[in-house]
Order: sequence, then structure tokens, then C-alpha cells
Amino acid sequence: MNKSVAKFPLGEFVRHRVYGFRGVVFDIDPEFNNSEEWYDSIPAEVRPRKDQPFYHLLAENHDKSPYVAYVSEQNLELEDSDEIIDHPDLPDYFTVDDDGRLIYRHPMN
Repeated sequence: MNKSVAKFPLGEFVRHRVYGFRGVVFDIDPEFNNSEEWYDSIPAEVRPRKDQPFYHLLAENHDKSPYVAYVSEQNLELEDSDEIIDHPDLPDYFTVDDDGRLIYRHPMN
């Protein structure tokens, strides 16, 4: 069995290929690790494979409303915008270095 290697690291800015929302990776599952009900709720014609990395994102929609998303690797691409993602939970997971890069830190419990 092939071991999945995540394409996007923690702190990476990504965009959903289909729906266009943006997010920051804050956790990674090596393969699907959510409920079957969640998986079955995705329309069959766009349902992703389970045998790939899935990413937990601090996301924002087109109206800049924040939420948490769970997205398969096949549905993500690098975000090419310099526009900041202003998610209220960002400081719980990341600090910002002198160059403006996000540095992951374990979330507070």
C-alpha cells in the first residue's frame, strides 16, 4: 500500500479548485478521516477518493466569512493571491515570522 505524502504543509495558503474559497492548512489527515455521513453528502459526481491526504482549513468564503473546511488534496491548489486570510482562529494555530510567513504552533487546549 502506498503511503500518502501531503502536498501542502501546515501554514500553506490554498484555494478550492471547484468552489474557489480560500484557506490556511492547520491540520492534515493522511487519508479520509471523517464520518461516512459527511462523505455521502458530497454529490457522487464530485466525491473525492478517500485514499489521499485531506486537509483541515481555516477558510473564508467569498464574503470573507470564516469557517473550518475539510478538503481532499485533489480539490486544492496553491493560493496565488497576496491578500491575507483573516480567520479569527489563526492566532490559535500560528505565529507570524519577520518575513510574514505563518509558523505552526500547537493549538491551546
